[in-house]
Amino acid sequence: MGWTFLKILHEDCDPSLALDKSLPYTAYIIEYLVDDISHYDIAVGNKVSEMFDHYYDKHKKDFVTITQTEGRANPKLWGAQQATPPKKPKK
Repeated sequence: MGWTFLKILHEDCDPSLALDKSLPYTAYIIEYLVDDISHYDIAVGNKVSEMFDHYYDKHKKDFVTITQTEGRANPKLWGAQQATPPKKPKK
């Protein structure tokens, strides 16, 4: 296999964090069970299939679902701080 990218943004978090529109549009919320209790992670990856493989290998039959978050931000620009140029004094 080639190079893969998977970044977990929030681990074992509240599912309402998936409603944040400032997340990248490639962010997904993953639901899985631990001792019959639902847990949620928010993750970003190259492909949904790679995220599924990672979580299925980790949790096997306790894996429940992957759902896209409400994120609207461009993943290339997400997290980058936009520097504003200093204003020039008026003459």
